[in-house]
Amino acid sequence: MKMLCRALASCLLLSAAPALAATPPPESVDKVFSDYGKDGPGCALAVVRDGAIVHSKGYGLASVEHGAPITPQTVFDIGSTSKQITAAAILLLGQDGKLSLDDDVRKHIPEMPDLGTPVTLRHLLHHTSGVRDYIELLQLGEISFEDVATDDDALAALSRQKALDFRPGDEHNYSNSGYFLLSLVVKRASGKTLREFAQERIFTPLGMSSTQILDDHTLVIPRRAASYGPRGDGGFRLAIANWEQTGDGAVQTTVEDLAKWDRNFYDPKVGGPALVEQLQVKGVLNDGSTIPYARGLVVNEYRGLRRVQHGGGWAGYRAEMIRFPDERLSVITLCNRGDANPTAMAMQVAELYLADRMKPAEPEPTAAAATAAPSVTVDAARYAGLFWNPATGMVRRIVPRDGKLFYERGPGNETELAPLGENRFSLTGGPAEVLLPPGEMHVLIPGEKPAVFQKVEPFAPAPAELAAYAGTFYSDELDMTFKLSVEDGRLVLRTRRQHEPVPLDPIFADAFRFPGGGPLLRFTRTGKDVNGFSMGNARARNIDFTRTGFTRTGS
Repeated sequence: MKMLCRALASCLLLSAAPALAATPPPESVDKVFSDYGKDGPGCALAVVRDGAIVHSKGYGLASVEHGAPITPQTVFDIGSTSKQITAAAILLLGQDGKLSLDDDVRKHIPEMPDLGTPVTLRHLLHHTSGVRDYIELLQLGEISFEDVATDDDALAALSRQKALDFRPGDEHNYSNSGYFLLSLVVKRASGKTLREFAQERIFTPLGMSSTQILDDHTLVIPRRAASYGPRGDGGFRLAIANWEQTGDGAVQTTVEDLAKWDRNFYDPKVGGPALVEQLQVKGVLNDGSTIPYARGLVVNEYRGLRRVQHGGGWAGYRAEMIRFPDERLSVITLCNRGDANPTAMAMQVAELYLADRMKPAEPEPTAAAATAAPSVTVDAARYAGLFWNPATGMVRRIVPRDGKLFYERGPGNETELAPLGENRFSLTGGPAEVLLPPGEMHVLIPGEKPAVFQKVEPFAPAPAELAAYAGTFYSDELDMTFKLSVEDGRLVLRTRRQHEPVPLDPIFADAFRFPGGGPLLRFTRTGKDVNGFSMGNARARNIDFTRTGFTRTGS
């Protein structure tokens, strides 16, 4: 009876599909990948409609060294696109009665520090936990991607933390720690590693015979594409990562196998309809607002159509899986070159198939701005300046040039601002807006809380002033020592690995930054004496360093 009901449900799902859109000619799809020729790495593509692959192809080389071409059977690391598999594993264990989404993570992982407020599995699934990103912590602690890093290394880094970035549920801030911790929850709740659990409960039942989770960097995976990054001379270099954590990434798969996972969203053999529904439940913040991030998936809308997606990137691999569930069309793009943009290419392909279903594309923000506010002129002196976000430590500049304003994230990374009205601008090429009231900057991104920046004055200390910042500083959260000194009139930094001096750029009072827009160091004082600093970035904020042997000399 159960098999008959499942078969009947499947038929009903298939019969409910909308009339098929016209199929674009293959050459129009191939044109999207025209930059990926026979001499370099590239991408694999699968277009899935009504549960079947209607177009698949490889573009470029899986191995540049051996001239092996990419095919639909080529295996790629899909990075964070893996998170939906981890979320599914957690939900399956919930169905088994082995855990609850409202469990405190410390119930399963007591090594995690008690920071005064529960962090639940639900928080981890939706990136609302406030737990600092372990990838950032390991990198700040000078563990490179080429080093071997294990679960124990990541858990040790997380267990040393003395604070969250924010109260759980207050914000949505993407953190790979959440899904890494969920992989450990799977292991402790089921007695099996995530690799073993996913193989048994997800991949094998769906016939995903070319898919596995990599938790051993020495493992040889048949037909896997090598990983490449661009070189400055126009060629390619190997891009290697030897980390062995799972949960936030590490799924190795093909476009053909991901099409089988995609079909489970319409004919749910694994987890039943409840799993499909639960995976797509969006997160809700403490203030009652809903975020687009569900459980390993982003649920949003594009040109009037409901869209479910998640991208990924690791080493030189790039991935995107986009589903338009009401049209029963999905596009999967997997690449082995770090300069690829699979999301943009997948969307171009989707538009070829769904052009007649989509609303007209919105005009470019610059054109919209000209229409909405033709009389607005930019007063560069009024809006230009340096801005700092106290919550995240991020620094941004508003830069005037040739009668226009630009929003600068760091050297060489800027976006033009198009005027929309009094103190209001759009970031061209995207939906974000920037408000510039006196003394502040508010960055508004749809679906996220406004990011509020303070205007700060640039800092140009005299060489004699720099001596106050020299000394040895230690962070027990990173188990890391920085040595600061003044050389050739600049404050420079050395670490246990970085023996050559790294010059720090003064930004604003008592704040310096690594060159190239790296982490910000904000020094603290007791009276007039520097006693330490905090350092971090958007995903690992305010990590404290204390000056060793600090003695107050005066006020």
